[in-house]
Amino acid sequence: MRQSQPSQPRRRYVYASSRAFTRAGVRARAGGFTLIEMLVVLLIAGILISIASLTLSRNPRTDLNEEAQRVALLFESAGDEAQVRARPIAWQPIEGGFRFDVRTEDGWRPLRDDLLGPRHWEGGVTGVEIAYPGSGNDTQANRIVFGTEAVDVPVEVTLFSSVGRVTIVGTGNGRYEVR
Repeated sequence: MRQSQPSQPRRRYVYASSRAFTRAGVRARAGGFTLIEMLVVLLIAGILISIASLTLSRNPRTDLNEEAQRVALLFESAGDEAQVRARPIAWQPIEGGFRFDVRTEDGWRPLRDDLLGPRHWEGGVTGVEIAYPGSGNDTQANRIVFGTEAVDVPVEVTLFSSVGRVTIVGTGNGRYEVR
């Protein structure tokens, strides 16, 4: 007959938390963060970002200069467009913004395209002054006319805002600079 060997106690293994097997019900703590800890970190980060965005506001003088640069580039584009169309184009400040008009057989008609369509002022512009300094007595005008020729009359357009003013100078050669 067969001799039986003394039986050894069986060890039981339990699968815990999808990470590792542990011995007989002892659970190992998995590394990482809990959902609550992650939410607290995200809340703190959100508060810090909101505080930083409140303290980092734009300089109004920078906004005014950027608006002047944008208008100067539009002036150059309008001069080029007048030559391509072989029709004069005028720039005119209006209430709250400005627009470009093209000369037709019926008179001046507003342009409605994406580049030279009507626009609202940005950068806090509150007023505009147009002057032709080379015409003797610094004549004031209510519009700038871009002719069909590459050479034009020198002009100065001053944009006013609550923080100061900036001048766009056209020398008559189709290029404009901000001062």
